[in-house]
Formats: sequence, structure tokens, C-alpha cells
Amino acid sequence: MSNAIYDFRSDTVTAPGAGMRAAMAAAEVGDDVYGDDPTVNRLQGRMAELLGKEAALFVPSGTMSNLLALMSHCGRGDAFIAGQKAHCYADERGNAAVLGSIQPQPITHEDDGTLRLDRVEAAIHPDDLHSAPTRLLALQNTLGGKVLPLEYMHAAGELARKHGLSFHLDGARAFNACVKLGVDIAEFTAPFDTVSICLSKGLGAPVGSVLVGPKALIDKANRNRKMLGGGMRQAGILAAAGLYALDHNVQRLAEDHGLAKKLAEGLAKFAALTVTVPDTNIIFVGMEERIEARFTRYLNERGVRINGSYGQQRWVTHLDVDDGAVDAALTHVAAFFEA
Repeated sequence: MSNAIYDFRSDTVTAPGAGMRAAMAAAEVGDDVYGDDPTVNRLQGRMAELLGKEAALFVPSGTMSNLLALMSHCGRGDAFIAGQKAHCYADERGNAAVLGSIQPQPITHEDDGTLRLDRVEAAIHPDDLHSAPTRLLALQNTLGGKVLPLEYMHAAGELARKHGLSFHLDGARAFNACVKLGVDIAEFTAPFDTVSICLSKGLGAPVGSVLVGPKALIDKANRNRKMLGGGMRQAGILAAAGLYALDHNVQRLAEDHGLAKKLAEGLAKFAALTVTVPDTNIIFVGMEERIEARFTRYLNERGVRINGSYGQQRWVTHLDVDDGAVDAALTHVAAFFEA
């Protein structure tokens, strides 16, 4: 049995390459809590400029970045609207409610990842005696690898402004969406007040996200970051990885998308599998639940690491996956169904 490991669990599993490690080792540092780490400041300035916003804040994780946005837009007892499958609602341990005393109002996603805007509008609570007043609409793009159209995001932004709501984007994989659409990141994020960008997913940095938005709100987020324990002192070592990723790992996301398409087409050849055609680098594969547990275990035992449960698998391509890894994975898949 081969000892090779092909890790398709997530694009968070990548290891820094030699160039990124060299950039980290050479990083000029200071104390970021005092605002004097020059490499962090360069990263924050670079991200603000790229997205066409006033300011940016480097934080340890996308979970913290989203939470800081929610806490900075909303006060205790306020509400925000997000999708039922959105990361800031479903996958961040309820932190907005637990730590921010902010009430989530989830909306069911359509098959294309959008939220029906009439349902969003119906869920907006007035500022009256009985309701938690809605202060924010949060979208996620990409969502499960699906790219929401620019026109939809602008329409959602118009709805938010109509009702006096702030508008936040969980853009953890926003660069994947931009590469897919062929648009500039500033154009992509233009409708939003704040945007969270993850550096440790498709971009390959080891850690870190950036919250981008108006200076006054970012200043408030900085105070909240300190309260949450997110001040990282000589964080320039980590910020240098983010700067390297922006310089070297954005356009190559198209390679991940191509490999995801190749992998999806290969998996779709097996009658037992139902494959969702990927927009970007994430593939969902459905099958009978009685097959899935055995299939996932079989692949993991042979070094093809994937996440699976309850009749569904998620496969993710990234910079540490190449054609050889996809070919090897498909060989193991074929061996399972031929056994």
C-alpha cells in the first residue's frame, strides 16, 4: 500500500512553501497591539487598497473576523440576518449570541446559494418594544464553493440600504470567486460595508484573516479584537505570509478550479455517486448513507483524506494538490467500486 497522503479535506491544510517561509523569516516586526508592526501595517494597507475600503485589521482567524464585524455593526440585543448554511451562523459556535449578545435570524438558501430577497425583507425586524431590531445583513461568497452573481450582491446591498442595514460579506474565499468571475476584488466587494478575507484557505498562508471596512468601524473592531484576545504582538511574521500569498497565490487559484473540475468529472463516472459540478475548488459528492461511511473509511485508510458524513463527502482542491493527487484519488475510488 502506498504511503502517499493526498489531503482533500480542506484548503486550510496547506503548508507554507519555501518562498513563503523565507518571507516570514525575513519579516520586519514590531508590537502590533501598539500599532507599530510595519509588516502588519503593510498587509492592512494593502488589503484596504485592494478592496477599495478605508482601513483593515489583521486577525487570527476568519471566525474572529466575522465576529468582530458583527460586534462592530450590532449592539447587545440587536439582530443580524444570514443564510442557514452561512459560516457566521452555522459554523462559529454561536459566538455572535454567546459573546456579542446578538440574535441571528437565519434564512434558507436557494439551490444557487442565494437568499431570496423577499424572504430577507420579511425577516427584517423593526426597532420596536418587542423585537430585536435588525442591524445587519450578512452574505457569504463563495458558499460551499458556489459563486453568487455580482448582480445579486448589488441587489442585496440596495435592499440593505433601503432598510438602513449595514452589509457584511464573509468573503473567506472571495478571491476564488473573483478568479472564477474574472473581476477585480474591489469591484466584487464594492456593495459591502465590511468584508472578511481569509488568508489561510485557498491563498495558502498558515494563519490569519483580514477585516476590511470604514476606518471608524475598523477602529471599533480593533478594540473588540483586544477584548477577545486577538492582539498578537509581533505578528509581522504571520502578516508576511499573507503578503506573499497576495503576490503569488491569487491567480493560481484557477489551477485549483481546473483540478476540481477534473476530479468532479472523474467522480461522476461512478453510478453510485451524485456529483455537484463545482464553480471553484469545492466538490460535494452524494451517495447512499450505507455506502458513504465505508467509502470514506476506505479512502482515508489509503491516504486519500476527505471529510464525509451522512451520505455526503466534501472534496477540496488547493495548492498542495496536483494532477498526480487527483489521478491517484480516482484510482482508489475505482478500486473501491470494483472490489
